[in-house]
This record gives sequence, C-alpha cells and structure tokens, in this order.
Amino acid sequence: MRKHGWWVDLNAHVLPGLWDGHAHLLGYGEMLGNVKLYGVNSLEEANKRIDDYRRLHPGSGTRQNWIKGIGWDQSLLPTGMPTAADLPDNLYILLYRVDAHCLWVSAPVLALLPSSPIAIPGGTIPSPGVFCDNAMDLILPLLPPTTIAQKKHYILTAQKQLHTYGIVGLHDAGVLAEDRGLYFSLASRNKLSLRINAMIECHSRNTFCPLEASRITHPFLIVRSVKLFADGALGSWGAALLSPYSDNPTTSGTMLLSSPELTNVTTLWSNAGYQVCIHAIGDLANRLAIDAIAAAAPGTGKHRIEHAQIISPKDQARMKSLGIIPSIQPTHATSDSYYAAARLGAKRLRESAYRMKSLLNLHPVLGSDFPVEPPSVLAGIYAAVERRDPKVGGERWFPEEALTVRQALRGFTRAPAEAVGWEGVGKVEKGAWADWVVLDRRLDGEDKEWLRGEEAVRETWIVGKRVFRRGE
Repeated sequence: MRKHGWWVDLNAHVLPGLWDGHAHLLGYGEMLGNVKLYGVNSLEEANKRIDDYRRLHPGSGTRQNWIKGIGWDQSLLPTGMPTAADLPDNLYILLYRVDAHCLWVSAPVLALLPSSPIAIPGGTIPSPGVFCDNAMDLILPLLPPTTIAQKKHYILTAQKQLHTYGIVGLHDAGVLAEDRGLYFSLASRNKLSLRINAMIECHSRNTFCPLEASRITHPFLIVRSVKLFADGALGSWGAALLSPYSDNPTTSGTMLLSSPELTNVTTLWSNAGYQVCIHAIGDLANRLAIDAIAAAAPGTGKHRIEHAQIISPKDQARMKSLGIIPSIQPTHATSDSYYAAARLGAKRLRESAYRMKSLLNLHPVLGSDFPVEPPSVLAGIYAAVERRDPKVGGERWFPEEALTVRQALRGFTRAPAEAVGWEGVGKVEKGAWADWVVLDRRLDGEDKEWLRGEEAVRETWIVGKRVFRRGE
C-alpha cells in the first residue's frame, strides 16, 4: 500500500533502529578503501592483496601516499609474527593488526626511525617492523596527515554502508578534538544521518584535556564522555593479566599506564562531569579499571568498561556492586574462541572470560568494535544468542553465557541510549524519534541462521526518513 508518499509493505517486521555500542566510524570509513587483510593465512596472500591495491591505486606507496590496511593476524601466519622484511622494500606500507593494537610496517618506514628506537613504556616491538600499543606512537606521527576532505569522505561513505546493516547510531570509541569539530560541522549542516555518541580521546592519550572535549548536545551528536586505555589486546599478548599467559609464560601483557595514573585521570574526568569509558581486556586491567572507578565515583553507576573481556569472579562481583556498565562485543567472544584457551588456560577461561549473561543485571551495552569485526548487528545478536561464530557457525562456545533474543536486542538498542542518557532513541513508541529498521523475518523465530546473512535488513529509517532500502 502507499501512504504519505511512501510505499509501505505490511509483510515485514519493524524493530527499533539498531545501535553499535562500541565502534570506530572514521576507521571503518578508511578501511573500506584500504588493503583488507582479514583472514590472510600466508605472507604471499598478504603481498598479493597489496599488489592488487596498487593496481587500483597507481602512485600509492610513496612517502607522501602510504599504503594502509588492516586485518592481519599472526596466529594465522605459518611464520608467526611478521617483519618488515616480509613486505616490499621499496614501498611505504603501514598495516594494522586485526585488533588495531599493533602496526606492521615496511623497511622504508623503519628507515625513518633512529637506528635504535627508544623503549616506550606500555609498548612492545615483538619483531623488526611490528609495533604494539604505546610503541605505535613511534610510527603514527610519521604518517602523511589525513585531510579534512578525506575524513569527510570516510564518514559519509561509512554511514551509507552502516545503514545497510540497520544501524542508526553508534558510540564512537575514541574521537580526537579535530574530528569532534568535523562531526559537529557535519551535524550542524544536516549531513549526518547517523546518531553519534563521541567518546573523546586526548591527543596525548590517557590524559586530562577538557579543552579538547567541550560538550555537545545535538540530535545527531553527543559529546559527554571520554575514552581511556588500560591495556592492549589478547591476540597480541597485550591484554594485562593477573598471571602470565598460558602460551607465553614470559609475559603477563602490557598496562599502558600505572594504577595511580589511571585512578588520577579517571577521577579528574569524573569530577569534571564526564562519563569515563576505560578500555580493559585482561583481568589485571579490569581490576585496576574497577579500582579507578571505585575511587573516582563510588556508586554512581555512570562509568563504563570497554570490552570487559576477562574479569576475575571477585571483580565481577565488584562491578555489580558499583554499577559499572560493561560494554561488550559478542563477536569478539566468538572470534577469540579459536585461541582464548591457549592464551588463558582452561580454569581462567571458564571462570573469568567473555561473560555476558553473568553481567546482565548491569544492562550491558553491546557492539562490534568495527572495523575490528564486521558491523552487522544481526550477526552480533546471533553471536550473543547462539554463542557461535557468525562467519562459520560451528559449535556453541560456553552457551551458559548466551543471552535471549530480547536481551541481545536491548543491548543493541535501548542500552546504548540509556548508557549515555540519550532521550528518545533505542525504542519505537509515542514521543520517541522515528528511527527503526525493517526486517523480512521475526527475530524470535526458531531458525537464527538467517541473521548471518548480508541481506537480512530490508529498510532503515531515521527521523521518519528512509535512508536505506535493499535493492535500491
């Protein structure tokens, strides 16, 4: 039928517009046009993808125009951690690991550094040409700057693609001051069709920079939170653990700042009225993040831990008593399932890792961390409900931590709105913003396999305007 100028198909199912509770908008937009190394299992394939990119982008690889990419994982490579010598020796290349916590660079990039790079607290250089966590700061300042025009292109390209997944809003987990200004400029000129909660990240990471984080309240942009980083990532042995890695007993991971420093900066931001969102993956990092929040804002229930992946039973109880919001990515659990047991050992994995149902009373915010994982919210719901990898299916992994469909849907709709106090979003009801998604099938049907598909979303609407329709 036709109503108010729109064709309306009554043979469909409407849900609140979907949100991603932890994502990276600019990084996703940039990734769409860069080298993609997801799933690469040989150095030959990695170099083939670089060659394919160069054919499409003549002139790339110079000092002024580096080749960039993301997605490699040393656990898939027969040689393990790659080196600069594994890349073409005449091109400037920078490739992020799949979790974006390490860089792999070519020999010409290494040549820009001093002959013996200085040691960086909170960072590691696991092989010649790979820089992890704070050590990435040795490389990133060498990159040719990204122009405002390029960033606008990344944002607008990304939001168009995200609408195909039914996404109407996201929590952008790490926005620099100049990007905050660009977001506000686009929002003020009605160029944003995606609601963004921007967590501000200081130019000098893990510091107090209120002048870089001026608050914004706009129908499409909110700035009232900040992003801090406690540790690295599990896949690169950077997550900070209470005891050594089971598959690498020489290390317990990397804290990016000390416990007193984390408590101090958390307190400064909390006292200034900001929501503090702390990246913490390992059980040591989560314990110190909980300590910092407990010291800064006991009992307020307004601060968050991003990822919250490995938390000792004692600290899970503390999170509940303090009302700390866990920000969880269900597809991280299913992706990490292939190596988590090796990293953590059976007991630590069983008692501490990848909790979802155990933290349900804290109303977890669910997301994907794209571009680390694909941005499909429906695939995230599949991972949360089935505890299986949406890319391949497979066996259920710790199914006792699975959520119901309704619980998972809340984590991808109402919970992200409530976590930041955004009124009128994450629901379909009188007085709320007209943000919704149209699906072909009901979410609560017995068959969940269709959620893995790329064409599961039929339409996406924001403020009563259709921004995506499948087939158009």
